[in-house]
Amino acid sequence: MPGMISPRFFALVPAAGVGERSGAGQPKQYVEIAGRPMLAHTLAALAAVPRVAQTLVVLSPSDDRFEAALPDCRAWVARVGGASRAESVLGGLAELRRRGAEEDDWVLVHDAARCLLQPAWVDALIDACQHDPVGGLLAQPVADTLKAGDADTRVTATVDRRDKWAAQTPQMFRLGLVERALLALGAAATDEASAIEALGLAPRLVRASMANFKVTWPEDFELAARWLSPSA
Repeated sequence: MPGMISPRFFALVPAAGVGERSGAGQPKQYVEIAGRPMLAHTLAALAAVPRVAQTLVVLSPSDDRFEAALPDCRAWVARVGGASRAESVLGGLAELRRRGAEEDDWVLVHDAARCLLQPAWVDALIDACQHDPVGGLLAQPVADTLKAGDADTRVTATVDRRDKWAAQTPQMFRLGLVERALLALGAAATDEASAIEALGLAPRLVRASMANFKVTWPEDFELAARWLSPSA
């Protein structure tokens, strides 16, 4: 309709974690990979997507590293991170509202540790979801055989993988919708899509690349460095 303002696209990067599994001895978002902090690679990819109006980085209230580690960063920063991912994202959503974001604007929540993100993948997600009634997420069909295990690390079953996808980020939903979903599910939300699913909605799966992996374990840093190296 004439006069209607198109929804904007905001990125939200929760980066309030301490990186306990990485073995890095510091928050993993600040570990250098290919000469730059991991978080710098992530933010550079989001900044290269013209349709993303602005990126908000959510830090821990006690974070005293960001400005020194990323002195040229132009993203918004808010030290409103919580004890869980859901709390950090909710704090970030509230900050986006304070900065002028509206109920129907899109928010693309992206893991700081998925530092191999490519702008083309973000564009593909926006293309697939901008007219979707729910929203969606980047994901990859599972290729490996899946096993269920018990407390003794014994196989209890082989799981049918034919309809299984490995969830990635960004995950793209309307600000108001994802905020309501996370408030309803709370800390039990392992990602934004799980909160949306708990409302009875079905997010769209948008196929991405296996390169969009989350740097989690010590060996992941070396793998990411190989991908990000100019000679790779």
